[in-house]
Amino acid sequence: MAVKVRIPTPLRPLAGGASEVTLQPGTVGEVLASLETDFPGFHDRLHDERGEIRRFVNIYVNGEDIRFLEGQSTPVADRDEVSIVPAVAGG
Repeated sequence: MAVKVRIPTPLRPLAGGASEVTLQPGTVGEVLASLETDFPGFHDRLHDERGEIRRFVNIYVNGEDIRFLEGQSTPVADRDEVSIVPAVAGG
């Protein structure tokens, strides 16, 4: 089955312009690894040098921030939705 991954506008060029892609379920970390395999360039944009999600990148599973769940170990089941949301600063 499949998981829907929503791609934010600034990262869409990495996904061939797609606003969403479908990947296999697993953990958030596994889904992001699959995203990198299918669309190279995502890993460096989403992860820091230690492999952690960058502070200014928010990842949600079905609207829930993974920071308040199990981080990259958060399970992602069939038909779940993963959203990548870069933080926006302004003033």
